[in-house]
Amino acid sequence: MPLDSFHPSVGRVSLPDRTRSPWWELGRRVLMALAILVGTVLLVWFDREGYRDNAHPARELSLLDAFYYTTVTLSTTGYGDIAPMSDQARLVNALVVTPARIAFLVLLIGTTLEVLASQGREMFRVSRWRKKMDQHVVVIGYGTKGRSAIDTLVSNGYDRDSIVVVDPEPVAMEEANRDQLVGIIGDATRRGVLRQAGIEKATHVIITTDRDDSNVLVTLTVRQLNPDAWIVAAVREHENVALMRQSGANSVITSSDAVGRLLGLSSMSPTLGSVMEDLMTYGEGLEVAERDLLVNEVGKQPQRLPDQVIAVVRDEKVYRYFDPVVSLLARGDRLIVVRPAKELPWAPRPGTHGEELADEDD
Repeated sequence: MPLDSFHPSVGRVSLPDRTRSPWWELGRRVLMALAILVGTVLLVWFDREGYRDNAHPARELSLLDAFYYTTVTLSTTGYGDIAPMSDQARLVNALVVTPARIAFLVLLIGTTLEVLASQGREMFRVSRWRKKMDQHVVVIGYGTKGRSAIDTLVSNGYDRDSIVVVDPEPVAMEEANRDQLVGIIGDATRRGVLRQAGIEKATHVIITTDRDDSNVLVTLTVRQLNPDAWIVAAVREHENVALMRQSGANSVITSSDAVGRLLGLSSMSPTLGSVMEDLMTYGEGLEVAERDLLVNEVGKQPQRLPDQVIAVVRDEKVYRYFDPVVSLLARGDRLIVVRPAKELPWAPRPGTHGEELADEDD
């Protein structure tokens, strides 16, 4: 079975269309060819007095004769039994029928080449995509969570060309292609499908299927194929978090618990619930972001920075802003901050105006 077979356990690359559908192109060319044919038939029939049927010299050309003459002429067969005799008919053949014949042949040849070359062109596109795909993000599952994750990545500067979607459902893949995303149709628990997505070269893998057992198996497989990838996985039940981490996930998000906590907060304190929803909504109000430490911030307390620091990342460990370990900020630290989603004149974003970063060389 070829690797690009449609079987979901194998995987098939599905690139987003950047041109019109081949069927649309084929239909357009057929209509153009018919227009040329009908137009030439009418032209010959209206000028039928300038033509002579050598088999029946005394008979005037009928509409059927005009159709017959047009078809054999446009196809370059040219039996010669019907021929233009008057100067006007010969001039029309030279200036109109001959260009129409050329256009008709170009349409036929172009359509044939289009049909024959479409598969080869698609293979070339896939091959070129594979050569370019490196240091990319693989998102497994294109449901609500997968779409939201991709929207967040794109909103934060990721190129859609650097994101690959894996999903077994053709409908989901059609939606991914409409969103200008490259997709792999197949079961992500299969090594062959993940290799189709270039999992060995991926820097990040986001796993968002609706089944915890599938997420665990996918995580195990991804970790075996790419020991260095940063894996973020979603689980429905909190009891599966430990299992997911043991399988190799670097970060685990419990979807049901998160939704439940948000619902509980909103019921007890509608204002607090709205703030939490604001933090999780990109592009408006407040956002949670990670940024580098600036040189002029080294040695300061997290509470005294312009941004609202809620955590500090030091030596790949996350500390809350009040932890004594990070009471004074040091070079190499990264900050988790709450800030305006859009920069405001009275709330500029540190680190985005050419300031020197604390991890840069002096």
